[in-house]
Amino acid sequence: MCASAAKMYRPRNPEASPFFKLVRDHFDAFERVYEERFQPKYGYWRPVIRSAIDKFLKCGDLREGFARVRCPDCGKEFFVAFSCRQRCCCPSCDQKRALLLGMRLAEEVFAPVSHRQWVLTMPKRLRIFFRYDRRLLGKLCRLAYETIRDALRQACGAREGEPGYVGAIQTFGDLMGWHSHVHAIVSEGLFKRDGFFIRITKVDMTRCAEMWRDRVFDLLLREKKIDEEVVRSMRGWPHSGFSIDNSVRITAEDTEGMQRLVSYISRCPFSLARMIKVTEDGRVVYRAGKSQCVRYPKPGDERLREGVSRNFQVFAALEFLAEVTQHIPDKGQHLIHYFGWYSNKERGMRKKRAPVIHETMRDEEGAGDGAFIKKRKMSWSALIRKVYEVDPLRCPDCGGEMKVISFIDKCQADVVEKILRHCGLWKDAASRPPPAASRVAEGEPSYDYGYFDRVCI
Repeated sequence: MCASAAKMYRPRNPEASPFFKLVRDHFDAFERVYEERFQPKYGYWRPVIRSAIDKFLKCGDLREGFARVRCPDCGKEFFVAFSCRQRCCCPSCDQKRALLLGMRLAEEVFAPVSHRQWVLTMPKRLRIFFRYDRRLLGKLCRLAYETIRDALRQACGAREGEPGYVGAIQTFGDLMGWHSHVHAIVSEGLFKRDGFFIRITKVDMTRCAEMWRDRVFDLLLREKKIDEEVVRSMRGWPHSGFSIDNSVRITAEDTEGMQRLVSYISRCPFSLARMIKVTEDGRVVYRAGKSQCVRYPKPGDERLREGVSRNFQVFAALEFLAEVTQHIPDKGQHLIHYFGWYSNKERGMRKKRAPVIHETMRDEEGAGDGAFIKKRKMSWSALIRKVYEVDPLRCPDCGGEMKVISFIDKCQADVVEKILRHCGLWKDAASRPPPAASRVAEGEPSYDYGYFDRVCI
């Protein structure tokens, strides 16, 4: 084996994931008891949950089809399974989507100016309305844009001008509880109609938070989710619960930093790395990024203790699935929104006004307006190189460049089975074991909390 192939690509095994095993073994029981146990807290059962989970269970399964990759020099070959492309329930596909989004924004959307991350949150008392009526999430993102735009205009005394704004709706907190809020990447200033950029470094954050609070109140009043009495009561709170932070700044030259920030704001609601332990009966010990005041079971006691600062939580199997699946967006619901200078309309109008690039100015790689499209077509190998620093198209035997020679989808089920059986890769579909209802209903487990104190905190 040549030196360049010393670090070889190994296709992932999705069935080895603890989350995959948890879904496979417990999701049917979760769906069956949802109406009785979880509907009061999480709302009515949404069919999109079953659809997304069914597709997730087929993600990376060679029986669902694959791409065939072969080395033309030595004949070495392997198969790459298709992905499910589901949102907020498949960590692998979410990571791929986040990396692609970061590449696209950095190359096609963001102007060469400094940007800031704005995080806009609201009190827990109001978040519940956005869980039961998810139409409000898109309106919340627009309110965040209008708040930031007006704050920037007030800061420079201008009556017009638009910031570049890319907003991401996040519905989860550190321990996956429902926490509807907005993360936005916003240009550090305003763009005039002629493209002139006014840099703004100081904004009255107190006034900005007040505008954010007033707009959220107005939205919920218009939607008849609250009344004036609730608004008067909340205005009298010593701490409003509304907050805005824009302390994270990315310079125009920091492309890598910008891509990391985009990946962060569009990440999956949960992390496989934080599932530090999954017991035989499906209990999940999930680690938070920082200490939280959480509710956790006391060993030998069915009651829950509250308000204890801890950076992990123990979930029963069905409770963990309830927390994860509540963040799956409805079909057609956008999680990324573009406003102001970065809106689709503004970018389309600027593209029409831009001078046409002459064909002779395009290089062989197509570095014109279709460059990202060509990159996206080879995104699988490009993303593997970016994340794992290994070239999946480098032959592990001779070091030559491997080629994708064919795609075989599940419509050719007989061909798929024949090829996989010939290569010794066929796995008979294993039926799911019957849900262990009695185990799920048992009392709380007796974990050694001192152990988790030492390991997690």
